[in-house]
Amino acid sequence: MIHYVAGDILLTKAQVILHGVAANDPMNQGLALSLHSLFPDMHRAFHHWCHQKHPEPGSIWLWDTPNGKRIAHLISQDGGYGHGQRPGKADIRHIRHGLKALRKLIGKEKIPSLAIPRVATGVGGLGWPEVRQVIEEQLSDLDIPVFVYEDYIPRKAAQEPLA
Repeated sequence: MIHYVAGDILLTKAQVILHGVAANDPMNQGLALSLHSLFPDMHRAFHHWCHQKHPEPGSIWLWDTPNGKRIAHLISQDGGYGHGQRPGKADIRHIRHGLKALRKLIGKEKIPSLAIPRVATGVGGLGWPEVRQVIEEQLSDLDIPVFVYEDYIPRKAAQEPLA
């Protein structure tokens, strides 16, 4: 079940936080920067995974934080492998594919709750109405609470029912 909330996703009660990134993303903007600052080991492990696996857009990589939360990285953009190469913009097909992969991961890992920002709408460049529609299509029938953070309010915990 999807719940649209306003607040700071870093204060979520959900066990997993999803965010969109490019392979080898420098994580120097938006939510990725906040996560990188909180969990520098995550950033190093993500780059190691990218160099080892060369993930395709739409892939999901799950990382366990020291505090028990988990971060799901959705590869929403092409590129980022060549020296000095910048990732491209996000593609809605990658979001759709990634959310399908996330559904499978939720079942496999028994994930009890999920928080999602306006994924791929900042640096990724996608429009929120299109992304919101894909989130609805792919996740609305899940039996876990899915908190979609439509409005970012720094340092304010969202009202998350059933978390």
